[in-house]
Amino acid sequence: MSMAVKDEKKMALDVAAWAFNIVTSVGIIIVNKALMATYGFSFATTLTGMHFATTTLMVFFLKWLGHIQNSQLPWSERLKFVLFANFSIVGMNVSLMWNSVGFYQIAKLSMIPVSCFLEIVLDNVRYSRDTKLSILVVLLGVAICTVTDVSVNTKGFVAAFIAVWSTALQQYYVHYLQRKYSLGSFNLLAHTAPIQATSLLLLGPFCDYWLTDKRVDAYNYTSISLVSTSKSSLLDIKEVHGISWSRNTIRLSFSCTLKG
Repeated sequence: MSMAVKDEKKMALDVAAWAFNIVTSVGIIIVNKALMATYGFSFATTLTGMHFATTTLMVFFLKWLGHIQNSQLPWSERLKFVLFANFSIVGMNVSLMWNSVGFYQIAKLSMIPVSCFLEIVLDNVRYSRDTKLSILVVLLGVAICTVTDVSVNTKGFVAAFIAVWSTALQQYYVHYLQRKYSLGSFNLLAHTAPIQATSLLLLGPFCDYWLTDKRVDAYNYTSISLVSTSKSSLLDIKEVHGISWSRNTIRLSFSCTLKG
């Protein structure tokens, strides 16, 4: 196979990956927001536990088929990752529940400068002047949206703040673990998804009651809400698998001006 054909094939796969990422990212936001706002399923922590339970089943199935090979990851590393990841995904779901979709998306943009800040502090990375100006533009946009969006409230802002910082830490830690232990994204999922599913399903109902004063067992489950919950869980498989990819996307955004 010639280099030109290989390059074309790689480009086609990259375009397909970007398109799939955009469609599923938008899809899960729409489904989750409808589930919380329209059907009143305001149990963000429990919902995240359902997501990871579905992901765990998918990982076990792929491992049974032989698509995921055995790998090693110390329990101390697993628990640290699960702590960051739980705060990240629960924070994002709570932020979506308490904020408008617009502010939720704008808050996610602020993960770019936060991730860059972590690389500066932890990896001693140095960015060019153009990159710093680009980051300032992002920060300015986030600040303007925060001030002018009338739907922003204190608890929603706090949830978004926790979600952004914990997600940036999670993405940094994913990159660190994959580099140190030579793990693929599915290998990492095989080690962490069962722990996240168990911890979130056990603690989720209590956390959700503390956040909303509502009990998940008292929710009026309907066929529509159950279908929406199932859709949300299936779409979230892509979101979890895309953790390492999203970090690479952030790095790609500044690759033209980054100086190591």
